[in-house]
Amino acid sequence: MNLFTIVQSEILDAVEDLKSEGVLPPEAKLNGLSVEPPRDPNHGDVATNAALVLAKQAKSNPRALADKIAAKFSNSGVIDKVDIAGPGFINLTLKSSFWSELVGQILVEAENYGRGSLAGGKKINIEYVSANPTGPLHVGHCRGAVFGDSLANLLEFAGLEVTREYYVNDGGAQVDILAQSAYLRYRQAIGQKIEKIPAGLYPGEYLIPLGEELANEFGETLLNLEEAEWLPVVRDRAVLYNMNSIKKDLAALNIYPQVFFSERSLVEGEHDKVEGMILWMQQNNLVYQGRLPPPKGKLPDDWEDREQTLFRSSEFGDDVDRALKKSDGSYTYFATDIAYHRNKFERGYKTMIDVWGADHGGYIKRMQAAVKAITAGEAELDIKVCQLVRLFRNGEPFKMSKRAGNFVTLSDVVDEVGKDAVRFMMLYRRNDAPLDFDFARVLEQSRDNPVFYVQYAHARAHSVFRQAHDIFPQIYVENGNGKFGLEVPKEELSRLNDDSEIRLIKKMAQFPDVVEAAAKVHEPHRIAFYLYDLAGEFHVLWNKGKESPHLRYIQQQDLELTKARLALVWSLACVLSSGLNILGVEAVEEMH
Repeated sequence: MNLFTIVQSEILDAVEDLKSEGVLPPEAKLNGLSVEPPRDPNHGDVATNAALVLAKQAKSNPRALADKIAAKFSNSGVIDKVDIAGPGFINLTLKSSFWSELVGQILVEAENYGRGSLAGGKKINIEYVSANPTGPLHVGHCRGAVFGDSLANLLEFAGLEVTREYYVNDGGAQVDILAQSAYLRYRQAIGQKIEKIPAGLYPGEYLIPLGEELANEFGETLLNLEEAEWLPVVRDRAVLYNMNSIKKDLAALNIYPQVFFSERSLVEGEHDKVEGMILWMQQNNLVYQGRLPPPKGKLPDDWEDREQTLFRSSEFGDDVDRALKKSDGSYTYFATDIAYHRNKFERGYKTMIDVWGADHGGYIKRMQAAVKAITAGEAELDIKVCQLVRLFRNGEPFKMSKRAGNFVTLSDVVDEVGKDAVRFMMLYRRNDAPLDFDFARVLEQSRDNPVFYVQYAHARAHSVFRQAHDIFPQIYVENGNGKFGLEVPKEELSRLNDDSEIRLIKKMAQFPDVVEAAAKVHEPHRIAFYLYDLAGEFHVLWNKGKESPHLRYIQQQDLELTKARLALVWSLACVLSSGLNILGVEAVEEMH
């Protein structure tokens, strides 16, 4: 039950009537129509620009057309009052019965309230984290992991079919360096003395247990092999070891990718999929042999003026064409990435979302150009960049222990403040804005701590249910089973008429629209912001009840009013629970 969809339907009916009367031309379209809350709540419940959108097509003054649209609402079962504002905006006030009926509707829909139906057969692939398997996840990976997982939850709640994917970068030079680093720790475990970690290798202590595992498995046999023999063996063990560590860290945040796609699978085996893709691109005139102009400014040390295999990326929105092969004939990272995204398309994904770190911003245009080219424009790639996370304690920059060698690990952060605080706070800011994470703030029990403020609202709701059961033993409300166990007639729900109660219901009415809007633009932070505002309305009503006993949820002399208010609180708990589930945060029933 989407409030704004209901009102939009009323507007569309009014427009069709005006078309049949000749006020509007038959071909008139409502492109750019908005139906949303007015900026000032005193102006009504819903505002629309319908008259402004249609005025030019109707060759009419917008205010005059707004009056004609408004007249069509005189017999509406939903709209109570219409006001024309400014150049022709239409402000609508809904009938009071709508709000109490909404509570009844939430009682019926329960955990399905707000669920969308955006599907339309569309499959979405979300690739997130995709950290190189060369060490533990760090706090920067944490933000992308939480963002990607919550976005997947959001899109599923909105009705879409989602695959959660992790791209394992197990090819290229960095995994060979990992193998060499692990081999050094293996030699150390065997008993050889290592004075200093050579420059270029990974220095983190996290590889010490891996070295011990290799020593236990192989004894001294690896010492007698040439590097070309031991390196692939150690590399495979090291990648597996680190991926198991990464999966464990992700599990601590309740993140479980469904697909782990190996980069090496693109080039190993019977068919080299990257070479096959380049041949296909040549056949489709997407590749040519040519020279690139030198980059502007100071030339990098590795710049070579040579003929090379180039993708015509500038024809698809990129700044320049891009190389697919290095001077030694090996593939560039870009070539492998194109082959990977082509593989996604071949698996049936026409909507792809990649979640990247802040250091990959310059790579966006070329990757979107590549997807456009290799899918003939059939697929869409949305790239979400998660900006840096800065750590603080009590407002001061803070550095934790660095067992990884040179960065703060995800597990360090989760161990200190817990999964829920990490997930909520990573989403309580737009992904494309830097995020300040203060360890002291996320543990505060105050309004300044958003995760506490929202979880406390849900816990408060359940405290009402427990208190009601103590006073009225015949009342027992169980939120977890998705059902409201009390019969509350419509006429009793209509007694929910205090301004604070109505404001809370109006905020709950926005949930389906917030979900749909956030899903369409791939912005899960909107859910976090909404939940904070919703919790605020509930806390206001709670405090008002302290000052005015007649507004308390439990009225010992009025069982029916108590049941109506319990229905309101249960509806609130349902919306909070659904929103928190989207964010991957627990909807707690008690605070400790």
